[in-house]
Amino acid sequence: MRSLTIPYYQDPGHGWARVSIGLLHGLKIAGDISAYSYRRGNYAYLEEDCDLSRLMQAAQAAGINLKLRQFHTNKMSKIRSYDQFYFYGDK
Repeated sequence: MRSLTIPYYQDPGHGWARVSIGLLHGLKIAGDISAYSYRRGNYAYLEEDCDLSRLMQAAQAAGINLKLRQFHTNKMSKIRSYDQFYFYGDK
């Protein structure tokens, strides 16, 4: 099983895992990510409640063991100001 460590950012109210949009396409879940997640550049910031679970399940099915490297702030995260995640294209 391959291992991949991804950053997991938390503020006092929520958390997001940063992954490349290419990984979402590779796992064929880009079209399943909700607008509760965010996008900036080539990265998606997956909200912790549903989209991160979806990523974990898809990664496990593909033989990838995901590990989270946690970062925490006591202030509101700037991630909240990023664009909402919208998928354009085929699944």
